[in-house]
Amino acid sequence: MKKIIATVAMLFMVGSLAACNTLAGAGKDVQATGKAVEDAAKK
Repeated sequence: MKKIIATVAMLFMVGSLAACNTLAGAGKDVQATGKAVEDAAKK
């Protein structure tokens, strides 16, 4: 039973890290879009 719980916990942790990485990438995309809009507004 402990092996199953440890395995599930490990999978959850790996999934969380992947989601965090995905959110960081999405944040960079939003930041780049904001910069492009800001640059266009300055012109």
